[in-house]
Amino acid sequence: MFGCGLCLCQINKTLFVLGVDEQTITDVLTKRTYNQRREIAFAYERRAKKDMISALKGALSGSLETVILGLMKSTAQYDASEIKASIKGLGTDEESLIEIVCSRSNAELMEIKRVYKELFKKDLEKDVCGDTSGDFAKLLLALAKRAEPSSVIDYQKIDEDARALFEAGVKRKGTDVKCWISIMSERSVPHLQKVFERYKSYSPYDMQESIRKEVKGDLEMSFLTLVQCFENRQLYFANRLQDAMKSKGAKEKVLTRIMVSRCEVDLKKIRQEFKAHHGKSLYQTIAEHTKGDYQRALLNLCGGDD
Repeated sequence: MFGCGLCLCQINKTLFVLGVDEQTITDVLTKRTYNQRREIAFAYERRAKKDMISALKGALSGSLETVILGLMKSTAQYDASEIKASIKGLGTDEESLIEIVCSRSNAELMEIKRVYKELFKKDLEKDVCGDTSGDFAKLLLALAKRAEPSSVIDYQKIDEDARALFEAGVKRKGTDVKCWISIMSERSVPHLQKVFERYKSYSPYDMQESIRKEVKGDLEMSFLTLVQCFENRQLYFANRLQDAMKSKGAKEKVLTRIMVSRCEVDLKKIRQEFKAHHGKSLYQTIAEHTKGDYQRALLNLCGGDD
């Protein structure tokens, strides 16, 4: 890897001397960590007397611009910005909102809330509740208010919780959504993994099948995302990536969001799950469904073929 001085020289030449060279911008910024990209941006500003983000906006466009500008934010800043974008203006992008709020850990959500307040001078909980309604809003609010990260397994409550989930759903007519929200937002991930295993001794369906039978729409997608992430978060993201690249072309919004938000978190494990469950590497799949500098950026973030 080049040192920051050489990176800065390349970026400087690319943006102001030689004209726009997307390949150089892509290679320099997608092969660095967020902290390294920050150092490059600070050094660029000192030397060029211009803001690098503004220069990148002027030099890039389309999908590549979305990726590169996303990478110039920390993971929490990126997630906070994506949540804000999903509830901004007319209508709500429920799919994006659900993916972020329901897939992030307690620790990640706490940092996202802090950064959201810092960036937008508003409380994330209030903004989310103001843009959603009903049980869907109650679930998102409960998740946003989750306590400090915990790995506690309350062995005395495993059976009680499993039975309560069954009795609140499959066993009765109608669903006691409040009970489901309470258990899934107040228990630790290791505890819930035990609960879902025990649940099978009460219900003829596993937890995911029960959700599909009991609730629909945004609430169904939210509960399914939660349970899938409680069981195997990296597999959830691998499946989302596969779904985004099922047909010809790709759902670039989903693909970009997952690659940018997870590249410094757990992308290597997501790659492993992708290969294990879909019979082809994530690298090869991206190469087949994308093109140009956007493809180059995503392949660099992917980091290698498995």
